[in-house]
Amino acid sequence: MDVIIIGGGLAGLVSGLELARAGHLVTIVERKTYPFHKVCGEYVSNEVRPYIESLGVNLQVLGATHINRFQFTSPSGRLLETVLDSGGFGISRYTLDDTLYQLGQSAGVRFLLGKQVESVHFMANRFSVDVNDGQVLTSRLVIGAFGKRSKIDKQLQRSFVQKPSPYLGVKYHIRTDFPADTIALHNFSDGYCGLSSIEDGKHCLCYLTTRKNLRPFGSIPAMERAVLYQNPHLKRIYEQAEFIYEKPEVINEFSFAPKRAVEQHILMAGDSAGLITPLCGNGMALAIHSGKLVSELGSAFLRGQLTRQELEQRYQAEWSNRFARRLWVGRTVQRLFGDQWLSEVAVSVFGSFKPLLRGVIRQTHGDVIPV
Repeated sequence: MDVIIIGGGLAGLVSGLELARAGHLVTIVERKTYPFHKVCGEYVSNEVRPYIESLGVNLQVLGATHINRFQFTSPSGRLLETVLDSGGFGISRYTLDDTLYQLGQSAGVRFLLGKQVESVHFMANRFSVDVNDGQVLTSRLVIGAFGKRSKIDKQLQRSFVQKPSPYLGVKYHIRTDFPADTIALHNFSDGYCGLSSIEDGKHCLCYLTTRKNLRPFGSIPAMERAVLYQNPHLKRIYEQAEFIYEKPEVINEFSFAPKRAVEQHILMAGDSAGLITPLCGNGMALAIHSGKLVSELGSAFLRGQLTRQELEQRYQAEWSNRFARRLWVGRTVQRLFGDQWLSEVAVSVFGSFKPLLRGVIRQTHGDVIPV
């Protein structure tokens, strides 16, 4: 086998599809079965639109929405609006990931679904991958695309795993009358909530907070009523919207700390290599972009055009050149969110100097990827 990809999210699916179309033997191990929901803001900047469509994804047929405006509210409800210069589109992970999965199957990608990788070992220039059903897979290349936090992170003793993470992410799909062309970030005490349109007349409501915020109330609904409702925009959404999920999608223990793009010869892609934080949330675009990058360099290695050392050095360097500044901006701007005083100040400052706000947003959106 040429390539084993751990994780079938956007980075894993894109890299697997590209590598299979380049003639390589690819296996993707994914612990869930398509289609499935993921905690994600489900906004994608237009930087990746031409590329994702070139892969065979017909965004118009899938019902992707066009988003070109941005709203920002403070915990007290003060509102700021501006245009998104490059803009983006809204589509659920449920739909987009499943479409890429079907394209991958057609390209010859082998999928092991409902399985989980237990450990990865590198010896004699090859990888050995232990799967929880007893299979032992071997390959020349392993790509880690397993998302925000995984058992493999612990096995590799990655530095960020040593520090407990306080974060909690919650996502719903709802029906509401919020404009389809607008993405909003609503602040509340110790957290922030994104709202943007997706296909079929639905909206994605996804928020980040901490377990400390949850602990006094004992349940997510109780915390939402006590904390999120303090922002009048969120209170109105919760009271008027139709909530489609019986229960929300929830994720915790994920870290915004810097990560290395190469760990023990494994090439990390998407959230496994670095998680982009808001302003507008752009993790989906970054994952797609990194899937393209890792597949291009990985294919060159498999064809003998790069040594392993050259592959790893170039991938780490390219990752840093393309994404490091965006990740830094995201982590820096995130400090404005969830802090009641800072977010109120941010509304005042950005409201007085809207070009500054648009400039910050541009820093979280990359240039259009060449097809």
